[in-house]
Amino acid sequence: MEVISLFRNNYGKDDRGNSAPVNEGEEYDVKIEDTGRDGDGITKIEGFVIFVSGAKVGDEVKIRITSTRRNFAFAEVVE
Repeated sequence: MEVISLFRNNYGKDDRGNSAPVNEGEEYDVKIEDTGRDGDGITKIEGFVIFVSGAKVGDEVKIRITSTRRNFAFAEVVE
């Protein structure tokens, strides 16, 4: 007997859509907590990872979400 998740389609994809707590265009005041392997700053909103171009650890900045993915997002610093 095969058990099928209510949230997965036949291709193993999640059918619940984008569960990110952020959306493109939204702005947030954040503190940069870490640095990614490509040098981007990393912050989290509700545990959701956001890569911030040009930000450094310890920076307290306002960011704008530029792109979201299933498990992370990209943002830029708002000047």
